Formats: sequence, C-alpha cells, structure tokens
Amino acid sequence: MIVAGVMSGTSADGINVALVQMSARGQECPRYMLLAHEEYPFPSPVRRAILAAMNAELARVADLARLNFLLGELYAEAVAKAARKHRVKLDLVGCHGQTLYHQGVAERFLGRKLAVTWQTGEGAVIAARLGVPVVSDFRPADMAAGGKGAPLVPFLDYLLYRDRGVGRIAQNMIAQNRIAQNIGGIANLTAIPAGASLGQVFAFDTGPGNMVIDAVMGELFGKRYDRDGNIAASGQALDGVITQLLGAKFFRQKPPRTAGREEFGREYVSRFLQLCHGASKADMVATATALTARSIAGAVQRFVLPRFGTGRKQSDLEMIVSGGGTRNPTLMAMLRNELAPMKVELHFSDEFGVPAEAKEAVAFAVLAHETWHRRPSNVPSATGAKRAAILGKISYG
Repeated sequence: MIVAGVMSGTSADGINVALVQMSARGQECPRYMLLAHEEYPFPSPVRRAILAAMNAELARVADLARLNFLLGELYAEAVAKAARKHRVKLDLVGCHGQTLYHQGVAERFLGRKLAVTWQTGEGAVIAARLGVPVVSDFRPADMAAGGKGAPLVPFLDYLLYRDRGVGRIAQNMIAQNRIAQNIGGIANLTAIPAGASLGQVFAFDTGPGNMVIDAVMGELFGKRYDRDGNIAASGQALDGVITQLLGAKFFRQKPPRTAGREEFGREYVSRFLQLCHGASKADMVATATALTARSIAGAVQRFVLPRFGTGRKQSDLEMIVSGGGTRNPTLMAMLRNELAPMKVELHFSDEFGVPAEAKEAVAFAVLAHETWHRRPSNVPSATGAKRAAILGKISYG
C-alpha cells in the first residue's frame, strides 16, 4: 500500500509530502519504506492568510471557511505533483492539515470545560481531487479520549528508534536510551527508554522551536528565517533575558504538555523584543536561538533524565534531531553545547534513514495506514489520553 503523508507545520512555511510504501504489520508496529519526499512552499499571500487566521481575536469566519477549502486544493496539488514526479499510484493519503488553534488543557466555555483543537484543510476536497481516500483531522480523537491531542509523532518515533528492523545501528537498539527531538515551529521530544514497549514511551512539547526565531527575523529584518543561522552567529545571546523567559510557568509544567502560537506567538514575541530593548538586532536573534536550545536542554535535564534513571552509562543516551531547525547550524551548535554536560550525543534523523524535513510527513502516512486498518495509533503515555484511540476522519474519493 502506498500512502502519501502531508504536513504543514506551525511556521506555515509550506507543504511537506512523503510517499511511503507500507507493508505487513510487524509484531507491534507496521513496516514502511520512504519512497520520496518533496517540499512545496506556500505562496506569500497564502502564508500571510494562514498566519492571520491564527489570530483568534481578528480572524473572520468567512475567511476561515475559504482557507479550509483553499488548503484542501493546495494539499491535493502538492500530493499529485509529488506522485507524478516519482511515478507512483497512491492508495491512501494522510493529511495533518494546518493548525490554526490548539488548546490542549480544558478551559471553561459556555458552562462546559473543553479542550479543543482545529486543523484546517478540507479532506473531502483532497479526496475528490486525487480519487483516493484521505485520513485527516487526527487530533480530536485523542482529545475525546482525554488526551491533549499532541504529540502524535511518538508512534513513528518508536517505530524508527526502537524497532529492531529499522535504523542505522539496529543491533544496538535495545541498549540505547533515545530522545527523538523535532524542531519545527514548536519543539517537541519523544523519550524512548532502552528496551521500552510502546506504552513506556513518553513525549511532550519542550517550547519554541523556530517560531520565535522566525518571528524576530520578520520583525527586525523582514525575512522569513535566519538562513544558516548567520545572524545569530554574529550576535551574543542575552543570558539575563533567557533566564527570565525560562522562569515562565510553561517550562516548569510537567508532561504531558503541548504548546503552539497561543503560548509562543505574536504576544510572546512582542514581550521578547521588549525584554531585549537596547540590544543589537544580531544579539536579539542570537537570544531567540539560544532560548530554543536552552529550553530543549532544560526539558531533558528536568523531565527526561530522571525517567531514564541515574544508573545509565554516560554514553548510552542519544538525541536524534529532525525538523527545519536542523538547517540552522548555529542552533545545532548551541544545542550540542547545552547537551554536552549531560553526556547526550547529538545525531540527525537522516542517519536513521529519514530526512530531517520528512519525518512528520512520514508520521502521518503511517498514522493514516493504521486508521485505515482500524487500529489505534495515539500513545496515551505521551498525550495523557485515558485509552488508545483510532485517529482521524476518512473522506472517500
């Protein structure tokens, strides 16, 4: 079965498509092979519209409805283009959609306490254009089961870094404690203790990934991102600002926890720039970059190392990084420096057969495959759900 996984992240940079060959399910997880991966950037007006739709105070209902159908068309076009280029015939599509709002903790609304989420991009449009079934809207099923709806990638992380049949050094899989760290708009990790079963995996959002860096670049330089981390490399991080920011409640909150633009979006960046007032522009970008690195390292030290136990060997913990953040050498150097005192080795998902930019798209291909076969694929120990759940909704072409 060939499944296309489709992902567009919180940075709203564009559409990632992974073409995945799924084979018979193994003892605990399915088997897969990545056939190809493509990226298609959003046109600037579309990206602006997506970012505007994330402003819950100003978004217009009509525009939200139009964006839902427009994204369905764009996702379908991206998948069709990738399939034609690589000459594959699709059987199924798994589309995460574009997150506009995510509130993983229940809050009171009209007399009820509700946790809610919204990923847009109409699955029925994708199915109609491609002529194959589409699984979309993955997160609500986990939330209905009492979870936070995120993170959902731990199912793939376990498959990648625990399954004996997959990986760069498969013979050593059982001996290694591993952290799968994704750095997209938001940064999140999956901790996989050595020899763990799926139910022993835990995961959570560590904080900002590229989101604050990109927003600061937009405000100060009118650019989407800090190419190759060059501007951050020319500046000096403001330690006092970072210490103050890391004192926020979010970073002390125990897992499971999730984050999004609600925590690290426009208002957060405005406060960040105020705290950096008087510093050079390069220092501000360096500070935003260091904030990501230190928040990841802080999460590892506070929440992961105690779970792995004090008796572990100094050489048996690896962090495997994926996502757009891997293209920022300055961020990677900062992260490696922060992890060094904890004896955590840094690797990239490319070393394990999955390009850093492709992993989340692959994940939603795998999750769609499980849904199509009526199997649950959330990880309750990661999301906080009370039970396993079959994720997503199916639209037929």
